[in-house]
Amino acid sequence: MYVIRLADGTLRVPQTLASDDGRLIGNAYVEVSPGDPEYERWSAEAVSEEELATMRRRWREENDELEAAFLAFKAEQER
Repeated sequence: MYVIRLADGTLRVPQTLASDDGRLIGNAYVEVSPGDPEYERWSAEAVSEEELATMRRRWREENDELEAAFLAFKAEQER
């Protein structure tokens, strides 16, 4: 999950919620607005919605070599 910078400058920051015994309850995004004490920290690693869409598109289109390597590994494990 990435920190996403929205058009209005608000950041969507991923947050994981876990139970007291450490089990994962869920993943979500929280919004952090400019002026929030944590804003500067998260802003440094934020990507725009357009950059995120480009990364996702490239992953789908350009992962043939990685997918082939994974399928070969998977086939080897099934023997």
